Amino acid sequence: MDFTQITEPQKKLMLDTIGVKDIEELFSPIPKEQRLKGELNIPNSCSEFEVLSDLESLAGKNRDTGKLTCFLGCGAYDHFIPTVVDALASRGEFVTAYTPYQAEASQGTLQAFYEFQTMICQITGSDIANASLYESATAVAEAVLMARSSTGRTKVLISSACFPDAVETLATYTEDQDIEVVKVPAANGRTDKEKLRTAIDDKTAAVVIQFPNFFGVLEDLEEIISITHQAGALAIVSFDPIASGVFKRPGDLGADVVVGEGQALGIPLQYGAPYLGFMSAKEQFMRKLPGRIVGAAEDKDGCRGFCLVLQTREQHIKRERATSNVCTNQGLMAMRASIYMASVGKQGLAKIASLCLDKAHYAATEICKLDGYSLKFDAPFFKEFVIKTDRNVEKVLSHCRSQGISAGVAMGKWFKDMNDCFAVAVTEKRTRQEIDQLVQALKQA
Repeated sequence: MDFTQITEPQKKLMLDTIGVKDIEELFSPIPKEQRLKGELNIPNSCSEFEVLSDLESLAGKNRDTGKLTCFLGCGAYDHFIPTVVDALASRGEFVTAYTPYQAEASQGTLQAFYEFQTMICQITGSDIANASLYESATAVAEAVLMARSSTGRTKVLISSACFPDAVETLATYTEDQDIEVVKVPAANGRTDKEKLRTAIDDKTAAVVIQFPNFFGVLEDLEEIISITHQAGALAIVSFDPIASGVFKRPGDLGADVVVGEGQALGIPLQYGAPYLGFMSAKEQFMRKLPGRIVGAAEDKDGCRGFCLVLQTREQHIKRERATSNVCTNQGLMAMRASIYMASVGKQGLAKIASLCLDKAHYAATEICKLDGYSLKFDAPFFKEFVIKTDRNVEKVLSHCRSQGISAGVAMGKWFKDMNDCFAVAVTEKRTRQEIDQLVQALKQA
């Protein structure tokens, strides 16, 4: 039996309808050298049992964080996830509601998004938040488009110490738009404030900064935001939500828009997706915020209820006047983040952040005691830091993997002048014994 159930008469009907004689004519615009030559090399069919066995065998080759001690970072972190997150988020009422619109969204789902917005505001120090975006890179790009729309200016400055995927995504978003993107260089792992002062002008719509940045270093947010506001531009901060447990929130320092990656809030690493973008801002930007906002109201009997509000800025309603293409949100991931934030609470988040801070500094101190290893940057950091070594980075990381340790991420992939460096991230999950084992593996490499 064919994989597709289209019969020859049906094919002829479709070709006749579009005015094409045969399949060959249909594909005629495709150069012959680009077409498939011969049959696909597809193996013989198998039974369902055989297919499942083969897939299980392939999956067994994966070495995930359950098999390796994980010190990987650069935007994705191995944080502890309370059991209650999986227990509640896996309920059928939640896992089926991927794109809830007003007509189909239940009160329970809407309330969960409302709580998500509320807790994101508490973490970022902002006035308002939307019901989530896809992930942090597109959240950065959406924030820039919002700044362009709000200020009428056409220039955007982004720190070269921001996550590379955010820089590249922003370049893609703005490629065919009237927006000039300028990268501000970093010095000793932090955004060069003097270069920022030189680059910013009255055409600048926004300055994008990361906290902590891609190197794990803590930026001087207060001064950078001040420089930005003096030029009449908006300050956009891409923020690690866990950092709110020990550091001042960007909103408290004057940030106009705060975005970030919510993966640390109860979402497994799961090979990179799906993740969770969050976005919050000052109240004056409410009608410019992309995506959707859930609001609370009262019915005629005085009972509290929830509804989608201000979604008229989306393209399915406002069309060419829409401020964004975003017309959905990461419902299930936002649900997980809501459950995570509610379960750990303010005190728990502070404890998690404190453990990350203390363990990362212990790890950095012990690694730097080894011959051939040192900190790349003499700058304050949170839970991640960059190590410089006189040894071959790939061989060092490979040796550690052979010892059951994912020791870090090679930085040469993104920065050619850092081929001798790798980033190490230490979360609250890492024990002193695991950190000592990492140090020993690096010593032997």
